[in-house]
Amino acid sequence: MRIGVIDLLGKEPPRNGYSRLMRANNASIMPQVVAVWCQEAGHQVHYAYYSGAELFAGGIPDDVDVVFIHAFSQAALVAYAMSARFRHAGVRTVLGGPHARSYPEDARLYFDGVVGFCDRDTLLEVLRDPGPHHPLGRYFSARGQPAELPGLRQRWPFLRPAMEAARIVRLVPLLGSLGCPYKCSFCIDATVPYQPLAFEGVRDDLRFFQQLNLPRSCAVWHDPNFGIRFDDYLDAIEEVVPPGRVTFFAETSLALLKEDNLKRLQRNGFKATAPGIESWYEAGDKSRMRSVQGMEKVRRVADHVNMVQRYIPYTQVNLIFGLDTDEGLDAFELTKQFIDLAPGVYPHYALLSAFGRNAALNLEYQREGRVLPVPFHFLDLVTAMNVRPRHFGWEEFYSAVIDTFDYSFRPAALWRRARANPRPLLALEQLFRGLSSDRSNKLGQHRRMLAWLRGDRQVRDFFDGRTREVPAVLTRQIQAHLGPLWEWLPKQALRYDPDAYLASGVQTALPVLAGTAA
Repeated sequence: MRIGVIDLLGKEPPRNGYSRLMRANNASIMPQVVAVWCQEAGHQVHYAYYSGAELFAGGIPDDVDVVFIHAFSQAALVAYAMSARFRHAGVRTVLGGPHARSYPEDARLYFDGVVGFCDRDTLLEVLRDPGPHHPLGRYFSARGQPAELPGLRQRWPFLRPAMEAARIVRLVPLLGSLGCPYKCSFCIDATVPYQPLAFEGVRDDLRFFQQLNLPRSCAVWHDPNFGIRFDDYLDAIEEVVPPGRVTFFAETSLALLKEDNLKRLQRNGFKATAPGIESWYEAGDKSRMRSVQGMEKVRRVADHVNMVQRYIPYTQVNLIFGLDTDEGLDAFELTKQFIDLAPGVYPHYALLSAFGRNAALNLEYQREGRVLPVPFHFLDLVTAMNVRPRHFGWEEFYSAVIDTFDYSFRPAALWRRARANPRPLLALEQLFRGLSSDRSNKLGQHRRMLAWLRGDRQVRDFFDGRTREVPAVLTRQIQAHLGPLWEWLPKQALRYDPDAYLASGVQTALPVLAGTAA
């Protein structure tokens, strides 16, 4: 067969300077894996990267038989519109990625196939499926993550177009493990058992990365939590990579970033890390501070990340706003104090979002009737929050978010952060990112949402739960972002059941449905 694979890098064409430079680096590993498996099964594969309706790299001919689309929920409406256009031309469509795992009930309305976990056997089952399927697509899923995956050497022909489109720096994705041993109740990976991949595969990836000799390139580990088996992974790196030859980025837990480990990471070229703090009142396992809360946790985390930054110059911390443990304005004030205590650390803020059935906590929110049918397009952890906060009104909540963003990315904070970074190029990147992405784009979106809540009755009624009718201002924004794809978007796609997980009767955050038949 002639097969197309589309990796959706974003929900719209990039609109600010930082996203224009970095969007090509959003490439995901699993669609490349699907392309390799299809090719190994004897099929002809065409690969394309899109951001919204804009083709970023590669391309898909018109006469393919099947198209696989990989999408996060924020790009789901783009995927739905693309699927409608392909199906109109007689092409069978299959959805995979986080949205397929989080909202399979809704995705089946717009695709012939929807895939949860995918291994080689599951993919071959999808390809054998006669299709098409109307009105509901067929659901496929393996019982868990695959035991092995094609490495960078096999994936490179499909990754190469994205790397060639990257303008400043090339972030080459690698993978050493799947799942996560921590059980954060809001996380999609908490339901997936931790599983290291074969270390010989890791070594081969690193050998091939060095053979590529890509200018301005970094090896970025896409592991949910890199280095759980710390010595094993660093041994594998040291066997094949001379010290300082490769620049590495990795997301890992603060608990693993002990000083001895940091010295070893520094020696092996790790320049960026992103430990998850999540909350000043919970999620303490990843920082070994389960019983530490409030200001004491702020001080300890600040001391720890300041030490981390002495070894790894680009240290980002991740925090979530809107968790139920955040009572009153204390969480926001604590965050501002953290910014003062750790001036060189880059803060990354996300709004709490409940993505369908991907986390155990979502079921609790649905039982309480707090999950809103916010159109998928706005579920990007920034634009809108789809869980009504327990301890705040909407205006108070967004005012606090805006105040914290403004404090964290005010000119003085940006300058202090840049001066604290010993690497001039990384300092310049942080300064540009802070101005373009966080201060201009994200802070601007939060201010826009607050203005809508205050001045648009439709928006206020929707977020207060008095109506499920999507406000006109949100619909207009979706139409503008989708551009020529808007005419292909099924109009009912703006609405969905936010409580489908609860209605299914499933009591755990399983990423698969019972059975696979349509």
